[in-house]
This record gives sequence, structure tokens and C-alpha cells, in this order.
Amino acid sequence: MREGDKSPAAIKEIELTIPVMPDMEITATHTATSVAEYMKFDPDRIDEVKMALIEAIINAFEHSQSRDGKVRIKFLIGEDNLTVIIQDHGKGFDIQQIEKPEIASKLHASYKRGWGLMLIEKLMDTVYIESNEHGTTLVMSKNRN
Repeated sequence: MREGDKSPAAIKEIELTIPVMPDMEITATHTATSVAEYMKFDPDRIDEVKMALIEAIINAFEHSQSRDGKVRIKFLIGEDNLTVIIQDHGKGFDIQQIEKPEIASKLHASYKRGWGLMLIEKLMDTVYIESNEHGTTLVMSKNRN
């Protein structure tokens, strides 16, 4: 690739596979930080990417029942945006069955979980989820500016 090449073929990819184990999401956030710093993201936007990534990975850990015990993360470095793809080979879920949390009732409920997807959508510029019986793929992007 030539310096300054902006063609689709010039997009750089970084892949990471982590085991479904406590605190492994932190390993992924270190990679996200390095990639976003390389792309010259400002610190607040880096924190938003990291928080969304943590939520996505914890969701995969807790809900996927991954058959191979792994979560795959791909970082796609675009010209002006970072796309992060989180994939598991778990049981999948029906996206239509996911209810958006009602903030007021969640704040007063004894069970305070269930914010993950809403947080990811608030923190990232675009979010796309595909899920079936073979697993789930979450694609989220953040623009540099």
C-alpha cells in the first residue's frame, strides 16, 4: 500500500481473538486504544469506543454461550472512521425481542442490568447487529471527528 492511498483496498485490519474469560475485554480495549491513538482520535472519542467495546464483549461473554469459547474482534481502520466488529459463534438471539430499557424504571429497579445495547448505540456513530443460530456479529463505527 502506498502512503496516502485512500482506496477501499487501503483499509487496514487488525484481528484479535480472546477467550471467554473474566477481564479479557480489557485486552481488547488496549488494542482499541492503540488503534484509535494511531488514527488520531481525541481522548473522549477513544473512551467512547472503549466503553462500547467493553459492553459488546461482556454481552458476548454473558449471553452467547459461544461453542468455541472465543470472541473475535476485528478493527477496520478507515480514512476517517474506526469500525469494530465483534463476533461470537454462540446461540444467537432474536434482535426484535430486545426491548429498549426504560431509564426511569431501570434506575429504581433492583436489577440494573440490560443497558448494554442502548449504551453501545449512544456511544458509537453507527451500530448494526446480525444474529442467528450460528452466532452474533455486532458492527459498530466511530467517526474520528
